[in-house]
Amino acid sequence: MHPIVELIICAFLLLGGLFVLLGSWGLLRLPDFYTRLHTPTKATTLGLAGLLIASMIHFSLLEQRLSIHELLITLFLLITAPVSAHMLAKSALHHRVRMQKVTQGQHLAESAREREGPG
Repeated sequence: MHPIVELIICAFLLLGGLFVLLGSWGLLRLPDFYTRLHTPTKATTLGLAGLLIASMIHFSLLEQRLSIHELLITLFLLITAPVSAHMLAKSALHHRVRMQKVTQGQHLAESAREREGPG
């Protein structure tokens, strides 16, 4: 395989792996349901898309024909992840799952008041 193509595949693998890692770390680190819902639908979806595109390029060149399975998986993920996140968020709102105060922006107003000083 040509070194330029291998470099492109490696770039997609590294970028995809980085997004999956950041999405997983955010899922563990973020404080409440609504902010945790954001990481799998954005970062992890982009990460899996990068990994699947790298796989598509690799197997298309290896088998000398277009590998469309990975493209279909990528499109399916990009279509279903936002829909499932929307349904989960609607369900959480229906069941009155509360946000933590940190995610409601109150800490931003407090830090702005501290910077302004007294008066």
